[in-house]
Amino acid sequence: MWRRVRKIAFYLLVMLMVLAGIGAAYQWYGSVQDRKTYKTTGKLYDVAGGKMHLYTEGEGDTTVVFASGWGTVNPYADFYPLYEGLKQHVKLAVYDRLGYGFSDITGRKRDIDTITDEIHELLQASGQKPPYVFAAHSLGALETIRYAQRFPEEVKGILLIEGGSPEYYNFSPELTLIPWTYKGLRTLGILRTLYHMNGFAEWVADQSNGEKLLPEELKELNRKATLLKAGNRNMTDEIRQSRENAGIVLAGGKPLNIPITVMTADYFGKLDDDQAWKDSQAALPSWSVSGKQIIVQSSSHYIHSYQPGLVVDELLKLAGQVE
Repeated sequence: MWRRVRKIAFYLLVMLMVLAGIGAAYQWYGSVQDRKTYKTTGKLYDVAGGKMHLYTEGEGDTTVVFASGWGTVNPYADFYPLYEGLKQHVKLAVYDRLGYGFSDITGRKRDIDTITDEIHELLQASGQKPPYVFAAHSLGALETIRYAQRFPEEVKGILLIEGGSPEYYNFSPELTLIPWTYKGLRTLGILRTLYHMNGFAEWVADQSNGEKLLPEELKELNRKATLLKAGNRNMTDEIRQSRENAGIVLAGGKPLNIPITVMTADYFGKLDDDQAWKDSQAALPSWSVSGKQIIVQSSSHYIHSYQPGLVVDELLKLAGQVE
């Protein structure tokens, strides 16, 4: 009987190895095809020995700089719902951290000072004019607050769109299992296969309103970005260092001498379900000498995908365009 069990186990192992090989080949071929049409929407600049991508448009005396959240594979597509309402009043600058969007994947560690150095160098290389208004989503809050600590004369204000507080991230687990899972599913072609299933793309984008505010070409851009970059080593190292990075920001001190507006989603009436997040959001305005919090109704973590008009209004206030 044990011989039979071992034989069955052996055949199952061989079958799994064959399927893994087929899946990896499918992913490799699909990636080759995707790269042919995965074209930059902005410009690439030499930063820290690699290429960093920056998308700009609009006009005005103030530049709004967008910092995406962790794992948001294509920041340009993510913030797209905000562009139309802003570009006639302010200049927009959407950067891709190394490992994201159209930027290179780097071998440099993702500690917060390295990240802010790269952002600073990119903004200088591309000719942007400070002081900036930063708009940061989720984990992007850490780099924008740290940027303001290190380059205070370059920051006019910060809008945190469901941005997490340094205190919150300092005590949150480093969820490296998530990027490892994404990388495994991507490498073995499983993620690419799942995208052929009806409703999978919408399910993946559930927190961002199922991408309902994006045109079809940007939905496709997000799909390609996910299949080319999800769970790469930079994203993994970034989340692995999130607690340490939060500690560095905490050590930098507060409050900042700039206005900070905190936009918190009501999670469709379920904000109370995560008391730790709710409490940390309520305390987050203390990072500013003139901070305030806004609870945004009928929205989830990607507020800009549900209520872009409200985000635009708050950015224009910070930019001094409206009262």
